[in-house]
Amino acid sequence: MTNSKKTDLLYLIDGSGYIFRAFYALPPLTRKSDGMPVGAVSGFCNMLYKFLEDAKLKDGHEKPTHIAVIFDSARKNFRNNIYPEYKANRNETPEDLIPQFSFIREAVKAFNLPSIEMENYEADDLIATYKKEALKKNIRVKIISSDKDLMQLIDDQTTLFDSMKNKDIGIEEVKEKFGVTPDKVIEVQALAGDSSDNIPGVPSIGVKTAAELINEFGSVENLDFLVKDLDKEKIVSFLKKMEFTRLLERIEKTYGLSIAKKDIVLEESKDSVFTDTDVSRKNYKTVFKLSELEKILEEAEKKGLTVVDVETDSLNIRQANLVGISLCVKEGNAYYVPLNHSNKEDKQIKSQLNTELVIKKIKPFLEDKSIKKIGHNIKYDFRILKKYGIHLNPIDDTMLMSYVLDAGINRHGMDLLSEIHLHHKTISFKDVAGIGKSQVTFDKVNINQATEYAAEDADVTLRLYNFFNNRIFKEEVLSIYEELEKPMIQVLSQMEENGVKIDEKILKNLSLKFEKDLKVLEKKIYELAGEEFNIASTKQLGDILYKKLKIIATKKTKKGNYATNVNILEDLAFQGHELPKLILDWRQKSKLKNTYTDSLQEFIDSKTKRIHTSFLLAATNTGRLASSDPNIQNIPIKSAEGKEIRSAFIAEKGNFLISADYSQIEMRILAHMADVKELKKGFLNSEDIHNITAAQIFEVKHKDINEEMRRKAKAINFGIIYGISSYGLAKQISVSNVEAETFLKSYFKKFPEIKDYMNETLKNCRKYGYVKTLFGRKCNFPNINDKNHTLRTFQERASINAPIQGTAADLLRLAMIKIDQKIQDQDLQCKMLLQIHDELVFESSADNIKKSKIDIVEIMSKASEPNYKFSIPLSVDIKEGLNWTTAH
Repeated sequence: MTNSKKTDLLYLIDGSGYIFRAFYALPPLTRKSDGMPVGAVSGFCNMLYKFLEDAKLKDGHEKPTHIAVIFDSARKNFRNNIYPEYKANRNETPEDLIPQFSFIREAVKAFNLPSIEMENYEADDLIATYKKEALKKNIRVKIISSDKDLMQLIDDQTTLFDSMKNKDIGIEEVKEKFGVTPDKVIEVQALAGDSSDNIPGVPSIGVKTAAELINEFGSVENLDFLVKDLDKEKIVSFLKKMEFTRLLERIEKTYGLSIAKKDIVLEESKDSVFTDTDVSRKNYKTVFKLSELEKILEEAEKKGLTVVDVETDSLNIRQANLVGISLCVKEGNAYYVPLNHSNKEDKQIKSQLNTELVIKKIKPFLEDKSIKKIGHNIKYDFRILKKYGIHLNPIDDTMLMSYVLDAGINRHGMDLLSEIHLHHKTISFKDVAGIGKSQVTFDKVNINQATEYAAEDADVTLRLYNFFNNRIFKEEVLSIYEELEKPMIQVLSQMEENGVKIDEKILKNLSLKFEKDLKVLEKKIYELAGEEFNIASTKQLGDILYKKLKIIATKKTKKGNYATNVNILEDLAFQGHELPKLILDWRQKSKLKNTYTDSLQEFIDSKTKRIHTSFLLAATNTGRLASSDPNIQNIPIKSAEGKEIRSAFIAEKGNFLISADYSQIEMRILAHMADVKELKKGFLNSEDIHNITAAQIFEVKHKDINEEMRRKAKAINFGIIYGISSYGLAKQISVSNVEAETFLKSYFKKFPEIKDYMNETLKNCRKYGYVKTLFGRKCNFPNINDKNHTLRTFQERASINAPIQGTAADLLRLAMIKIDQKIQDQDLQCKMLLQIHDELVFESSADNIKKSKIDIVEIMSKASEPNYKFSIPLSVDIKEGLNWTTAH
């Protein structure tokens, strides 16, 4: 560095600016394995990666020789000592963002870049200091930031790149903006002040290029900011941990990475006994003769088990056709039976066996109760084979085995599990079928390639089965797997096949209605704004609110655009401003139209006129189900528009929909698990539980409780279950942090058993690394003892909630399994259609409605019996109607 060349160029990236831009500009995102918020981390990584790629002489950038990412330290710094009101106008850091800071710093290291910060100083200070030091070493500087304060650092050797506008800013651009040269910018700001930092006019504070920073932290020369090559092991390991699949694929494609054992360090199971030489494809065979298939089936019959994996031409089960079947009886020996490949350039397609002959031959074998059939996410195979008249039985599922063992630790896709437990990188679908517009369906794949891909899936599945089968017994989760996971395959398969009828006309009319409502809102918004603009554009909206109308003091998304998030708009609407209220209404209507009324129409089956959603097992840490294509879990319940949307879910002519919903189930489970005497007494006497809480924390008689007290008590009751903080409660019920803290203290004083339960749960989780539901489901929290405070506290809150939410989920599964069995036995004449959180939706004929309701309530209220009996009654609200709204 002492012999720096004129060509040397240092990039100083304003990391803090990236963080807040990523957090506010992108929708929320959570890590699927444990629910950790990671939206800002994902956005930061994508922005950083794109910038680094562009910096490689792309888009007019000059390639850097040195680079560093600079961060702010804590909110308060030396400026607060000089001027206490500095940045006092800024909101508290959002709760969801706090646990992400440490991951973002880890991300920078994963990209093999230096991460610089210093206590008591902002990123601006460090950038200014290192800029000065770099120029001493004859190194040119480019600052990557959208912060106008940094424009004062521009000179003939220093430029600024605004990554939001994709624009380089030099001396001339500063003159154009401020009317002065960069060295005079500070004087302009001193006179004008800076409302974004809550700084008035004179006096102001300049950028401090303090020598103490260098003395404390080290010079550019001492640190060595030289650009380094990407460290494959670091970046892949980090992206796997964060579950950023798309970015990982982009990086893999860009750098041609082959992510195998030597390229990646994954957290290995202590029980893993495999090496990367275990999985070989040399003994994978294509089956073209019926006699060969018969030999494989005979071998499986002797062994008493086989892996079965179907290949199809679509992921949509109702549209999918069988393309081939893979089988594996012994590790390393796997077979693929091609049936309907249609690539005309592949001469082997003429040698394929007849589908009907194979189905006839394999049906008795796949239905033989003495032979176990193993699959990964076998619900898909189960449903496909059912279309061909085969009832797959008995079954085992390696995805669900992984789930009951490692929920919260790993995700449960086969490819990832193969890497973690077998140290083997599987052939991906895109490797054989291509990607994007060039991707083909599996029937177009060359049979030799298809054999390697499909047979490997079967081989890997068998190896995972043998590995998990050992652990399931040792780790005592067999009963959860056998009683609460496997039976759900049959239950959900039938529910998916049943679907729910949709009145498409209602959805179309609602879309038209919402479209008209949006037009009316747009007209009013334009009138108040005094001009037409793109309402969906946060930048244009910010210009209207802050620059033109000036109805709010300047608030920015930390060195980014003007802040226009929901919280700010709600605050303004609460203060009586009409425009922000209309904007919120517009956003809500747009979401209802785009996400529901428009989107749901696309999922209506043309033959059945029903939506056949896919229910997802192994999707959450606590056993709760999810759904996709479409996701029906989040359709609004309480709003008028939500009720209108649900009215489109209808019963067939002559039938009724039945909605059965566990009443306050999580509060009941908490009262039971923590043995909360006052709450248990209230439930036993069928009292209003929120009134009981209000009476306790506000110290008033029941007759004196008003609606506002009850609302706050309800928020506290449900907030406690989810480990709510005083900050979160204050925001939810619109009180000060101090008042919210007082409420929580009063709550725990009145219900000390709940505090004891929380402490005991945390104690056990810290000791064992997991918590259990009442039925024995393990919910893992691997970071419960992490040194990182924010990560640890997030896991602590989640671990308190998990036994409660998990027990509710287990209870609902038990009810669904028992109801399904009663339906199969024809003792219950109805169909189970949907599951949404604590609610089940059925369809029944008018003749059977009364008996159906009685049977459903009976099963749900005693779902855990005779094995487990609750100390308080489980209440079920049940109602019927011609559509979902009237039945709810």
